[in-house]
Amino acid sequence: MEAKRQDLMTSAGLLILRLGVGGFMLTHGWGKLQMVFGGEFDKFGDPLGIGTTLSLLGATAAEFFCALLVMAGFATRFAAAPIVFTMAVAAFGVHANDPWTMGQGASKEPALLYLFPFLALIFTGAGKFSVDGLIWPWWRKRRAQRAG
Repeated sequence: MEAKRQDLMTSAGLLILRLGVGGFMLTHGWGKLQMVFGGEFDKFGDPLGIGTTLSLLGATAAEFFCALLVMAGFATRFAAAPIVFTMAVAAFGVHANDPWTMGQGASKEPALLYLFPFLALIFTGAGKFSVDGLIWPWWRKRRAQRAG
């Protein structure tokens, strides 16, 4: 009984984490999505040397669309990975020469504050209160029925 209660509490905590960090990330992605629809590709950096268009599209996909998937808890581990990559590029590429913590101007801190929760979700998954939590048990049961 205690294990089931703990599992529910863990899933509730993961839901809060996904909605909170995903919602905040979504606001960053929304600004980039507006840049895409406004055709403002030249205003975005090119930290990987792949061009400003691909850089903006990749960051938008990670910060907006992957954040939506994480919030829903759909393909959570896979959806969190592009966000972790984008935040690592932001922290150690775009802001490589900036200080670690916030002060006067830019720093690595915001990117790192997003990187770590999404990295944790890669390891933990979404929990029971998610699309993943609904789909995977059903899929495993169906697969076992086919095998047996």
